[in-house]
Amino acid sequence: MVLLTDHSGLPPAQRAALERELAPLTLLQDVVRWGFAHRPPRDVAAVVVQDEFTHDVVVPWEGERYLVFDTT
Repeated sequence: MVLLTDHSGLPPAQRAALERELAPLTLLQDVVRWGFAHRPPRDVAAVVVQDEFTHDVVVPWEGERYLVFDTT
C-alpha cells in the first residue's frame, strides 16, 4: 500500500491517479524501473540517508515536483 503525503496540493483526481500508478511499487528496484520506463526517463535525483537502515529516494515527477520514497 502506498502512503502518499501530498505537500503540493494536487487536485483529488490527480492524486488518486498518482496513488494508483505508484501502488505496485514495493521495492526500490520497482521505483527505478518505473522511473526509467518514462520518456524522458526519471532517474533518481538524490538519496538522503536517514540512518543505517532508512534512505529517502528522490525522483523528479512533474515540472518542479518531486516524489520522495522512504526505503528501508
